[in-house]
Amino acid sequence: TASRPSSARRTWPDRWGRRKVRNWGSKSVRRQRYVEARDGGRNPYEREPRPKMIDAFGEKVEEWVEQSKATIRADVVHEKLVKMGYRGSARSTRRAVNAAKSAWKAGKLRTYRPWIPEPGRWLQFDWGEGPRIGGRRTWLFCAWLSWSRFRVVIPVWDCTLGTLVACLDTTLRRIGGAPTYVLTDNAKTVTVEHIAGIPVRHPQMVAAGRHYGCQVVSCVPYDPEPKGGAEATVRIAKADLVPTEANLLSAYDTFAELADACLTWCDAVNSRRHRATGQIPASRLDVERTTLHVLPIEPLALALGEERLVGSDRTISFNSVRYSTPPGYTGARVWCRVVGEELSITARTNSGDLSEIWRHQLSTPGVPQIIDAHYPDHPDGRSIHQPRLRPRSEAEIAFVGIGPGAGRWLKEAGPAGAVRIRAKMARAVELATVLGNDKVDQALGLAATAGRFADDDLLSILGHIADSKPAGEVVRADEAHSVQNGTIGWQALGN
Repeated sequence: TASRPSSARRTWPDRWGRRKVRNWGSKSVRRQRYVEARDGGRNPYEREPRPKMIDAFGEKVEEWVEQSKATIRADVVHEKLVKMGYRGSARSTRRAVNAAKSAWKAGKLRTYRPWIPEPGRWLQFDWGEGPRIGGRRTWLFCAWLSWSRFRVVIPVWDCTLGTLVACLDTTLRRIGGAPTYVLTDNAKTVTVEHIAGIPVRHPQMVAAGRHYGCQVVSCVPYDPEPKGGAEATVRIAKADLVPTEANLLSAYDTFAELADACLTWCDAVNSRRHRATGQIPASRLDVERTTLHVLPIEPLALALGEERLVGSDRTISFNSVRYSTPPGYTGARVWCRVVGEELSITARTNSGDLSEIWRHQLSTPGVPQIIDAHYPDHPDGRSIHQPRLRPRSEAEIAFVGIGPGAGRWLKEAGPAGAVRIRAKMARAVELATVLGNDKVDQALGLAATAGRFADDDLLSILGHIADSKPAGEVVRADEAHSVQNGTIGWQALGN
């Protein structure tokens, strides 16, 4: 077939019904255009840009984008250009600003080298804000072992240096060793200052690194991306542990509930298969533990505070003030440090972890801080135990054997100063032999409750019980109750 001449024209309807005309031209003309574009260094498949009114202001737009680091708005650029004599539309300005921002960002993109962690090399940690307990702020210490992806989350009351070292000690003992490097950000507890961009490490953190056999390093300021594992751990832990409207978690009533929730969360995340490695972090930790350094037996006491010994009265002495400790730490060594206006007491728990066991408000000599909850075996703060029934003679054994009411009667009659107690006990034993232990025990219990310890009170109560009359409300004979007849009978006079 003959080729269509260059002057051939063809029409076709568009979507609105209008007739469009296209000049097909010849193949040789199209080929010549592609060749010329290729020889000129242009892409033959891209349409050449047409000149625009904003082209004359392109350098100025790029200058403003560079100065603002690609944060300037297109409407601000358009206002500036209008003042300079630009007569184009705001739409053209937006397109030019977007193109300049894209070019600026393309030249500023940060490139990464894939990081392949080695076993036993890196441990990362960071802080996250925890839930409020009783209106008080808490923090979450989040650590991440890079190779095994093992996570540790510990709730604390503050982020001080002593608390930080205590959390590090607990974390290292939980993973079973110390890595070569511990990476974190530049908090004041880690980095004191920067001189010419060089971080000056906190002396006590350097001492802690030497004590545990690892080196504490920090990332570049305002650049948390090198410790992305710890950042992710903080984000996931806060999403699962901090009550929000999204997770519908209820508030924590006590700090112990938060600590238990953190332990449960760590067991769950360390027991499921990790997406990146395809393995369980707890299983990989068994392999990585063989490459970790051996930990010292004792923690770094300097950072934890001053060492104290808990006495037999469950108290410690700090600055000539006695502070009580919870049960279970008698004879144990604890560490005390001042945190603001409080005294923090840290001890090693039964599981081997170093944990804060109590906090007291700082006091002055002569004003001890004794908490009643630390002495559950001394009710109402009493230092003297309640007397226990210990019958020795045959008469005492026989009386107490009547029942619990007899023991209650004896406990009340003694402090009340009742007379002839032994004779009354023998009389009660005789009555129990005749009437039975149940009735006499019930009568003795009522007598103890009402405070009736006279000679004939027991017989009177037994008679009341024999008449099958309900006991009703027990009334004690004291100043609030009178046995005198009332005056209601005088109201009938004169009627």
